[in-house]
Amino acid sequence: MDISTLYKCFTECSGVTTDSRNCPEGSMFIALKGETFNGNAFAAQALEKGCRYAVVDEEQYAGENPHILLVDNCLRTLQELANFHRRTLDTRIIGITGTNGKTTTKELIAAVLQKKYRILYTLGNLNNHIGVPLTLLRLTPDDELAVIEMGANHPGEIKTLSAIVEPDYGIITNVGKAHLEGFGSFEGVIKTKGELYEHLRYGGEHTIFIDRDNEHLNKISKGLTCITYGTEDEAELYVSGKAGICAPFLTFEWRHEDRRHKVSTHLIGSYNLKNALAAIAIGRFFNVSEEDISKALEEYIPHNNRSQLTPTADNNLIVDAYNANPTSMMAALENFRRMEVLHKMVILGDMKELGKSSHEEHQKIVSYIDECKFERVILVGEEFGQATSSYEHYQDARQLSEVLKKSKPKGFYILIKGSNSMKLAPLQELL
Repeated sequence: MDISTLYKCFTECSGVTTDSRNCPEGSMFIALKGETFNGNAFAAQALEKGCRYAVVDEEQYAGENPHILLVDNCLRTLQELANFHRRTLDTRIIGITGTNGKTTTKELIAAVLQKKYRILYTLGNLNNHIGVPLTLLRLTPDDELAVIEMGANHPGEIKTLSAIVEPDYGIITNVGKAHLEGFGSFEGVIKTKGELYEHLRYGGEHTIFIDRDNEHLNKISKGLTCITYGTEDEAELYVSGKAGICAPFLTFEWRHEDRRHKVSTHLIGSYNLKNALAAIAIGRFFNVSEEDISKALEEYIPHNNRSQLTPTADNNLIVDAYNANPTSMMAALENFRRMEVLHKMVILGDMKELGKSSHEEHQKIVSYIDECKFERVILVGEEFGQATSSYEHYQDARQLSEVLKKSKPKGFYILIKGSNSMKLAPLQELL
């Protein structure tokens, strides 16, 4: 079945699902495959549950049912359908990627733009080869702007996602040491994230929003129209800012065209300043008022274990346990070290997907902690266990949880940081 014919079927549907357990009435089910499942086998079930159409790529599951549509490859069809849909609408799209901060930045951009526009933005971190097309397929003619997050852990992935999204504008939050196992090197990270710039560079007259303080981004931004933000060379920047105290929430001042504004956020960490400045630059570019921008940033409450402050009966927890890499781990520790609070404790879990650099990067973190003089340090995981350290160490979160059940710390500010697979977030319930 060609994509235009399939698209006509899509327009009859209420939406798209790839999960046979979640079949909204009148939706289109697209059968994807994984290592342990074959969505084709659930096509008939999806129709029974309320889907209007089911798309399969194995003929044995198509049968004679006119509501089961046969294609060559369901994943590729999902992506092509999303791109086809994107092209039928006039929605202007901002593509966002980066090593750290892209999800928080996306959320801040959305909060700011919603003050003036009807927008669509990526929910959670649905930023891969499946999540991106599913997000695009949620676009409606009423959406004036969209903010689409794109993630990658291997070379070429941003190029593929950019071709699906065809963004009009782009932002790379930063480049750092993450997924080195997949990218091969830090240079591989820069090249892959830069694929967004490459798409914009050769796709017509397109604009990027760029942290002018970032030397790596500056080097690869030539030939693009740049809307700049940063903390240095204030006179040369479209938007500039300076962090105030973090005790523990970030406060900062920002400037645009010689007008200055002060903002008090619910964000933990001065490293979130650049994320906020990106949202400000984009907001002003799209003519959101300066007052509405500041209000949106002050109203935003972080969630999903990203830079959250969670008070408990006994402690104050700074939960940043969704993901971790050397760049974000160091930024979190540096910020926590500067935070003007008493009785600091850290619980750190392994940083994953670092390949051959893993031991070196974990040792660097331990060496930095030595300088910080935190009252208590707990390390969790095999990689931290191989580092030279005198700190408490546990093999996994389960082992640590048994200790915390018997002896709960009290009166601390506690930073919890680690890769999501380390499962540190549930420790909140014991602290």
